[in-house]
Amino acid sequence: MALTVAVQMDPIERINIRGDSTFALLLEAQRRGHAISYYTPDRMALVQDRVFATVQPLSVRDTAGDHFTLGEGKRAELSSFDVILMRQDPPFDLAYISATHLLERIHPKTLVVNDPAQVRNAPEKVFVTQFPKLMPPTLLTRDLTEIKAFRAEHGDIVMKPLYGHGGGAVFRLTRDDLNFGSLYDMFAATFREPWVIQKFLPAVKQGDKRIMLVDGVFAGAVNRVPAVDDLRSNMVRGGSPKETDLTPREREICTTIGPALRERGLILVGIDVIDGFLTEINVTSPTGIRAIKNLGGPDIAAMVWDTIEKKRT
Repeated sequence: MALTVAVQMDPIERINIRGDSTFALLLEAQRRGHAISYYTPDRMALVQDRVFATVQPLSVRDTAGDHFTLGEGKRAELSSFDVILMRQDPPFDLAYISATHLLERIHPKTLVVNDPAQVRNAPEKVFVTQFPKLMPPTLLTRDLTEIKAFRAEHGDIVMKPLYGHGGGAVFRLTRDDLNFGSLYDMFAATFREPWVIQKFLPAVKQGDKRIMLVDGVFAGAVNRVPAVDDLRSNMVRGGSPKETDLTPREREICTTIGPALRERGLILVGIDVIDGFLTEINVTSPTGIRAIKNLGGPDIAAMVWDTIEKKRT
């Protein structure tokens, strides 16, 4: 069954196709004969109760430096498509939230992946707090007294912005770190929202697993091992992808959160697990598809399209 698909993403000329999950989804859509159109969020418009965008026909190929061809742009009503992939990267800011409000007008008649209202209501580092028994000790606040009390109880901690992404502004503070006051001042001046304070997990040096779920079911995983001189395991920060299997604890995590993901229409989700502790549930534009397949793992892009096609029949 051929579908009409529009992908809402960042400028396609800027992506690194070797690790880009959106690109993997587009290759698989094209392989199946789906007609793909492309637009960036800034080309959207709400006119009365109708949502439009300037879209361009898109063809893709797995060739670095020559990975796409775009046709002539035209104004189209987004409800005319069968499927829209909402795949622009964070930051999860007011521009991102505005895009979810527009796409909410056409979903589910047009299937938006992931459900835009649920993406808006499930920020990565907030949604995860619905599963406190699966998490390391965690505090969301910007209150200095609360942070000091948490640090006194847990010793080494990690501080990161609530709506950060890609490992940006993630800091480890030891129990007696003299940089704490300066770091607090910097966060207070930079971020208006609360911050995430978590107990530091030393096992992060052995890796931070990215586990992918499709329609609430485990699909594949990659272990991201940080560089020897860095806390962060994100591959955009120098982390190395390694083949991995799930532990019984990690399977328990997937089984526990799976029903909540399905209920919310979150078809493609990437969770982060360190030493058996769930730290994030990524729903905006989760990555890991190509890394998992390159390591001999399953074709998660095919699983996603199998799911989408079933929902469109």
